[in-house]
Amino acid sequence: MAWTDERIAKLKQGWEGGMTATQIAELLGEGVTRNAVIGKAHRLGLESRPSPVKATDAAPAPARAAAAAPPPQAVAPAPAPAPVAATATAFAPVEAPSARPVTKPAPATSKGGKQTRTSLLELNEKVCKWPLGHPDDADFHFCGRPSNAGFPYCNDHCLVAYQAQMPRKDRPRQLPPLPGAPRR
Repeated sequence: MAWTDERIAKLKQGWEGGMTATQIAELLGEGVTRNAVIGKAHRLGLESRPSPVKATDAAPAPARAAAAAPPPQAVAPAPAPAPVAATATAFAPVEAPSARPVTKPAPATSKGGKQTRTSLLELNEKVCKWPLGHPDDADFHFCGRPSNAGFPYCNDHCLVAYQAQMPRKDRPRQLPPLPGAPRR
């Protein structure tokens, strides 16, 4: 199935008109699936919409019946949403607590004492490939220190990435399986 300009225009019109992905797929025909419509809409950068399932589950029965009615075939463009005023309250992302504390290795340093910034294009088998930061950040880079032979990371990052297993005799005994549970 190829996305022609005509199909893309129909998808945009239906999406902006409030049609469901299933309805748009039926409109486009020829084996276009709901998932293909959703994927193309996201690749085109069309605005996300709230899930109709979540919105109708909490609604009373008459409201659900009205929400389930198919929209009219003529699709009118939706009015532009009003701009949202920026507020001073922003929520910082919360990191999940780890099972055990992990110490961060010392930053990689060069002769000048500054942290080295190795880009993706500078990686090879001789440098540490430990990512530092988030890929979306402007200061994202890799460790870049010399790596251990046969490993992708330097000594400090190998200590974080690879954990030694306890000897078999020291491991906690596994509990017996529950009755009726499948065996591994």
